[in-house]
Amino acid sequence: MTERVVLAYSGGLDTSVAIGWIAEETGAEVIAVAVDVGQGGEDLDVIRKRALACGAVEAEVADAKDEFAEEYCLPAIKANALYMDRYPLVSALSRPTIVKHLVAAAKKHGASIVAHGCTGKGNDQVRFEAGIASLAPDLKCIAPVRDYAMTRDKAIAFCEEKQLPIATTKKSPYSIDQNVFGRAVETGFLEDIWNGPIEDIYEYTSNPAEAREADEVIISFKEGVPVALDGKPVSVLQAIQQLNERAGAQGIGRIDMVEDRLVGIKSREVYEAPGAIALITAHQELENVTVERELARYKRQVEQRWGELVYDGLWFSPLKRALDGFVDEANQHVTGDIRMTLHGGRAVVTGRRSEQSLYDFNLATYDTGDTFDQSKAQGFIDIFGLSSKIAAKRDLA
Repeated sequence: MTERVVLAYSGGLDTSVAIGWIAEETGAEVIAVAVDVGQGGEDLDVIRKRALACGAVEAEVADAKDEFAEEYCLPAIKANALYMDRYPLVSALSRPTIVKHLVAAAKKHGASIVAHGCTGKGNDQVRFEAGIASLAPDLKCIAPVRDYAMTRDKAIAFCEEKQLPIATTKKSPYSIDQNVFGRAVETGFLEDIWNGPIEDIYEYTSNPAEAREADEVIISFKEGVPVALDGKPVSVLQAIQQLNERAGAQGIGRIDMVEDRLVGIKSREVYEAPGAIALITAHQELENVTVERELARYKRQVEQRWGELVYDGLWFSPLKRALDGFVDEANQHVTGDIRMTLHGGRAVVTGRRSEQSLYDFNLATYDTGDTFDQSKAQGFIDIFGLSSKIAAKRDLA
């Protein structure tokens, strides 16, 4: 029986060439799988037909936008997930979504190998292969660009030799990955970290320096889930999409950073994630109102670890699953509305309201009606600082 390989297929030059390349190198039949996570571009049916024209024996396409938003982006919002306190895990979140579909296709078609188009230098190879190993430990993984030195020059030559139905236009100077949660841009002149980004690299966001009217939005959450914008019900996908438009028009969500890759190198990345940043900012503020102090303090530690696990490709790991349970529990009372002003590249919270609020006006006020018993403060301070006071007497003796 001929071996079968499931290929993560984008419809571009590299993965189109990989279909025939894998067949020649391994003698296997190739099943192409394309997953729509809101990256835009060509119609899924066009991509499917191209895969077949390039030699795939089967081609599957999946509209996974809602799945991606609800099962991957939403947990990140509830976890306030920002890798290195800045990056909302745009690419890292899409990989396990794609992995799930690759593994399902491998089981359906009796494939023993899964292939992807990653290089040996980035994080994505780990995200794909660690994810596949967690869901289907018996599957083998190959990466033609990494394992068979399938350079772009070789890919173009192969494409022309086989007369594959795909344009071999000059490669963009940037490496770009995008989905509904955001957009990542790297390489080219950005590799010199002294060079500032230019407006040409941005697509999801307008120049925040341009004069425009501010946009006010009310984001409603129920147990940490965004459920309405300005009182109109939305799905998670719709919340992200609409805030991509509104926050993006105000230049919100641009991130230029040098980050620590899992493989041990530092890389310069430019991100655009207007909807993600607006939603996480609003969610964080609603937590400030509704989550008890000690739980909130501990959750901030969990958020950092959760983000690191996802960034490192361990979405399906036991620790990540356990932390998901904690994050869901911590969001039990995160219900209410946040009013934000979107303007000049910033999403600024201006109002908060919640029936689950722990904010007590009568305790907080300094005016008449204050119910906080200030007479108890002195005793509290004496006991709270007692251990430090005792140590200080010893150390200063």
